[in-house]
Amino acid sequence: LEEFKTQRRSPVSVREGQGVVLLCGPPAHMGELTFSWIFNEYPSFVKQDTRRFVSQKTGNLYIAKVEPSDVGNYTCVVTNTVTQSRVQGPPTPLILRSDGIMGEYEPKIEVQFPEVLAVAKGLTVKLECFALGNPAPAITWRRPDGVPFPRKVDVGKSSGVLEIPYFQQEDAGPYECTAENSRGKNTVKGRLSFYAPPHLVEKPQDVQKAIDESLLWECKASAKPKPSYRWLKNGEPLESFEDRIQVVNGALSISSLTLSDTGMYQCIAENRHGRVFANAELKVIAVAPDFSNSVLKAQTLARQGGDVLIECRPRMSPRGMISWRKGKEALRESHRVSVLDNGSLRISNITKLDGGLYTCVARNQFGVASSAGTLVVKEPTIIISKATQLDVTVGESVVIPCQVSRDPSLDVRFTWFFNEQLINFGSHGGYFEKVGGASAGDIMIRNIQLRHAGRYTCAVQTKVDSASIATDVVVRGPPDPPLDIKVDEVTETMSFVSWSPGPDNHSPVFAYNIQIRSPFSLGWQAAKTVPESLGGKQLTARVVELSPWVEYEFRVLATNSIGTGEPSKPSQKIRTKDTLPRTTPARVSGGGGSRSELVITWEPVPEELQCGPGFGYVVAFRPLGGQSWMQAAVTSPDASRYIFKNESIPPFSPFHVKVGVYNNKGEGPFGPVTTIYSAEEEPSRAPSRVRAKSLSASEVEVSWKPLPWSTSRTRIMGYELRYWSTKDRPDTASVMRTVGNRTSAVIRGLDPSSTYYIKLKAYNSAGVGPDSAVVNVTTKRPPPSQSPVKVTWNTTDSKLILKWDHVKSLDNESEVMGYKVMYKQSRQSRPSVVETNSTSLELSLPVDEDYIIQIKPVSEGGEGSSSKQITIPRIAVAHAIGFAPERKALPALVTLALFYTRTFAKLVLITDTKAVKTME
Repeated sequence: LEEFKTQRRSPVSVREGQGVVLLCGPPAHMGELTFSWIFNEYPSFVKQDTRRFVSQKTGNLYIAKVEPSDVGNYTCVVTNTVTQSRVQGPPTPLILRSDGIMGEYEPKIEVQFPEVLAVAKGLTVKLECFALGNPAPAITWRRPDGVPFPRKVDVGKSSGVLEIPYFQQEDAGPYECTAENSRGKNTVKGRLSFYAPPHLVEKPQDVQKAIDESLLWECKASAKPKPSYRWLKNGEPLESFEDRIQVVNGALSISSLTLSDTGMYQCIAENRHGRVFANAELKVIAVAPDFSNSVLKAQTLARQGGDVLIECRPRMSPRGMISWRKGKEALRESHRVSVLDNGSLRISNITKLDGGLYTCVARNQFGVASSAGTLVVKEPTIIISKATQLDVTVGESVVIPCQVSRDPSLDVRFTWFFNEQLINFGSHGGYFEKVGGASAGDIMIRNIQLRHAGRYTCAVQTKVDSASIATDVVVRGPPDPPLDIKVDEVTETMSFVSWSPGPDNHSPVFAYNIQIRSPFSLGWQAAKTVPESLGGKQLTARVVELSPWVEYEFRVLATNSIGTGEPSKPSQKIRTKDTLPRTTPARVSGGGGSRSELVITWEPVPEELQCGPGFGYVVAFRPLGGQSWMQAAVTSPDASRYIFKNESIPPFSPFHVKVGVYNNKGEGPFGPVTTIYSAEEEPSRAPSRVRAKSLSASEVEVSWKPLPWSTSRTRIMGYELRYWSTKDRPDTASVMRTVGNRTSAVIRGLDPSSTYYIKLKAYNSAGVGPDSAVVNVTTKRPPPSQSPVKVTWNTTDSKLILKWDHVKSLDNESEVMGYKVMYKQSRQSRPSVVETNSTSLELSLPVDEDYIIQIKPVSEGGEGSSSKQITIPRIAVAHAIGFAPERKALPALVTLALFYTRTFAKLVLITDTKAVKTME
């Protein structure tokens, strides 16, 4: 790309509104160029739009209508797309004339594409079209033949370029560009033609031929227009003066090849748009027979009664004569023995006598050669198992036999196929297993399933032959799910269900069952049908006793002699029609509430029994002995109570009450009449003679004189006790309630040596009555914190004697008043208790049992800390003495003394986890 030769350009003077073309005039170059324009200074480039266009064919800048903002210097920038070098031309000043403004005028197309343009297949073609005019013209494109543009066609932002990528035959044809503004329009037309240079689709390959053979080389190319063909040999045109050399539609044929035909050949396919070449070498050879690369197999195996082909393919040129010998004698052809045209030997219906040494002899004018091999005849492989059909039931195991008779010197291979697909043993879920010995290929199918029904083929193969046998297995099982479940003729309590039978799996269906499911059922339930029993031929039934206004799904199950199959797919959900409600609320009761109220409660009717939308309740009531009923509607279906409030209602007066139902269809029935009392008054009096007595360090007993249990206006349900200590506030008091007509209560869980304040009030369903007078009581001092120590025991024939040290209370604890001894046999769960005021106790117990004993002190403050659990083992001797461990001793430490009165011997055992000592 050379530099621009001129360095200055004259100014271009135009009126405002006038169109202008600024010439680029690119310098001398090689290769394709691209163009752009700088406005005033780099890097301010001219942006193309509907008013400005840069042609990539000429490089010129076109301004359809000049505006004052266009005034300035314009510089053409040229880029070589191959070398990426870039040069800039001299600036061209654009100035406005002062003698007026250009008026409007119709478009004048300055940039247009050729009338005829040939485009090669696969290239990208760009058509340019731009016009000057005022106002600035709009550019549109179309095909006059009516063919729409494919999606690949792209129109540039300024609409001045139509781009067609990857040009194909269907893109050829007429194209039209129209420039239009308010003053008129102009059109240019052109045609794109399609061409394709030759492209080889079939070309000759190097080949080696023998003398006198024939050669045919195909050479084909695709092109438009169609190509012509010519051939070269060793770079020179191939002259076809001889009849044996022919070129037809690019194909070269040479018959009766000679050594002079050897050479390098070249096929040329060409049209006016290009040419392609294909090269191939021909070698014509002449050699004596040679078996070095194609000796006969040393040993050929064949089965008796079969056929065999012994190939003989020596290398020789030209083709000569081939003969065969068996042993040392020439082999004579017969109806069983024949020599093929290619020299191979075929023997049919082989017998044992056909075995032996065979020699192939080849000869031509250049020499003779031979090669030999042995034919060994084997016994045929025969499958002795008979082809049959097996009939089994799902879950059973079955053996499919494949027994063979074969030549003992041959190895045999068994391969099994299921419906022509290879069985891979060890996969398929472990259903298939090979069984049998070396001469048997039996397989076992364990726990057979419906999907295992089909054809099983046993293929047997040896080195000399093969055989196969097929066994059809029919698997009977429960029927497949019924199909096409349809529900129609739906009423309030009934629907019509129909279905189509599924496959019966080789066992006829004798019964169908219909199941239903609703949002209120626990899964699927058996449906009641008409007829009640559905036989195997029955494909329709009426389902009855459905609930009105409930959404149901239906499914069908089929049963045959094997069992019941899987259920069908659920039907579409249907809703039964609505009707008057028939179910009334259960457990109607009431009572309580505030003064002047009548509270009526009931158990809501479940949604599935509401029979339709708009469900609610009708509550009717009247005073006992009254004649007319008062009614109220409760519109919520989930409501469970109604409160009637009227200042004239006497307290605790009886009413007759009944609750009915309704929905959008109308009113349903009322439930039975029941008697309910209106709200009673709160207790009006406080309990009297309230007394409090401390029972222990944590318990206080409160007693009172009760109020009358029931009057005409109120009744007492129990008493509420409130209590608090001196360190608490009355408003944080703890509360305890009694139920029934009790006159005392014990408050537990109190702190020892603490003063508590207690007040009492009666309560009923209306509320609580007034408080009683406040009483106070002080809990006793706490029980002793020390447990009994130095516990010893002594046994005789039937007695157990326990002794321990007296427990001394601390200054702030209650004095010890006695002791509780708890004992039990080790097998028992509940202990026996004996109380004593002394520090010893004698128990009349059999000594042949193990005992567990605990001792705790008792005071007015309650029970103190218990001694450690003492275990007294079963002892067979007459006398024994034991010492209980102190609470701080190790749990494993036990001291046991045994006295033998007859032998005057004494044995003391001292055991712990660390040592054992024996003393005599």
